[in-house]
Amino acid sequence: MADWLSPESVSEVTRVLDLAGVFANGLLGGVLARGRKLDLLGFLLIGVVSGLGGGVIRDVLLQNGPPVALTDYAYLPVAVAGSMLAFAIDLRRQVSGLVFNVLDAAVLSFWAVAGAQMTLAAGLGWLPAVLLGMTTAVGGGAVRDLLLGTTPGILLNGSPLYATVALLVSGVMVICTELGAATIGIVAGVGAGTLVRLTALHRVWVLPGDRDWRPLSALDRLRRREDEVRREDEVGREDGGETEA
Repeated sequence: MADWLSPESVSEVTRVLDLAGVFANGLLGGVLARGRKLDLLGFLLIGVVSGLGGGVIRDVLLQNGPPVALTDYAYLPVAVAGSMLAFAIDLRRQVSGLVFNVLDAAVLSFWAVAGAQMTLAAGLGWLPAVLLGMTTAVGGGAVRDLLLGTTPGILLNGSPLYATVALLVSGVMVICTELGAATIGIVAGVGAGTLVRLTALHRVWVLPGDRDWRPLSALDRLRRREDEVRREDEVGREDGGETEA
């Protein structure tokens, strides 16, 4: 185990994590395809896009040769295997279960780590690594949602933290790599990302919407205070009336 997580094996570990994410998101794509009553081709298309989309976007932006999904022949079969498993077995009831949530949180972290590490390996700096780590984690899902005709889940107001968690994981990976502890970055990033994502699901942590961020002027605050005083007076009168009765 120590040899597998040694600094010399970081690239191989990253590949394994990347493939784990491909399979899981191919599976999720198949689950969503079943919900839309798509045929076999639809399962394959949505599953492959879900599993490979984020990595392909990352590799195209890196311009460091052809996308890994086209040069490493393990990627496409793994994505197809995930989508075909969802085609063979109806897993829709398990999508909201604890096991699936843990898998989803772990895969999100896997991909963020993989994207950040690959970006650093290509010679780019910390900011591209953080951004492409997030893109790797959420890109495939966003393209999949667009193909299904829905707004990408990461953009919906009220959705528990997802892209934010990917940014956090990418940041942890970048910091640890810069400190010469890439292996620690993998473990810490995956652990922290999984924990934060599961906590966000449980406690419904969301980013504030536009109304929450609307700045209040002095007039707005005065009107709000007047409304509060008016409500307090109405409640007081109602309580007084009941007491007299």
